Amino acid sequence: MSFVKSLEGKVAIVQGGSRGIGAAIVRRLAHEGAAVAFTYASSAARADALVAEVTAIGGKSLAICADSADVAALQQAVRQAAEHFGTLDILVNNAGVLSWAPTEEFPLDELERTFAINIRGVFVAAQEAARHMNDGGRIINIGSTNAERVPVAGGAVYAMSKSALVGLVKGMARDLGPRCITVNNVQPGPIDTEMNPAEGEFADQLKALMALDRYGKADEVAAFVAYLAGPEAGYITGASLTIDGGFSA
Repeated sequence: MSFVKSLEGKVAIVQGGSRGIGAAIVRRLAHEGAAVAFTYASSAARADALVAEVTAIGGKSLAICADSADVAALQQAVRQAAEHFGTLDILVNNAGVLSWAPTEEFPLDELERTFAINIRGVFVAAQEAARHMNDGGRIINIGSTNAERVPVAGGAVYAMSKSALVGLVKGMARDLGPRCITVNNVQPGPIDTEMNPAEGEFADQLKALMALDRYGKADEVAAFVAYLAGPEAGYITGASLTIDGGFSA
């Protein structure tokens, strides 16, 4: 597949980019011409393989080990990306955790971990990125369709963490609008990844809730992100945009 180099000369950082949706985003942004840094929390071998893959197509990439729950490490990762490539234009906040349990049984340490990564980590990365980002930049969060619909029990905390991003992008879009920096959420539904495989134990249950009888592909989410990162999406900000096969229809 050939791509229009709509992001030629741009620099991006993807928080949580070594696998799944994050890796697909790294590849797509690189194919469209961006230099792409990404963070990972474990598996240096997987991260190095992705850098090699980007390099093989003539792109530029940088893997940075940083735990998204560690404020200082996350701030340093954003600074390192900006310093390494000399500028910063795009931030994609993809890192996230999924904990699912009934309200009465939900462990409070998992509540704190979910908050630290799914909410605080998004804000910290966006705050630091805004300090280095060029005017006209892009901040894109990977949220979830569960911010709008939770059709089964056990998802209260996860849904709460993703719903928080809806308010965050509205306020942050106002703050950064004078600099023409757009801030948006992409809200995927069931996507075929290691965390939630299309042939997994919950697949049939989830497909039954969708208008399209299939899981989405990570590349489809990446294409949506690339559009929001590109020049044609400059008038979209403060929005939460769903890509879920009709899960929330």
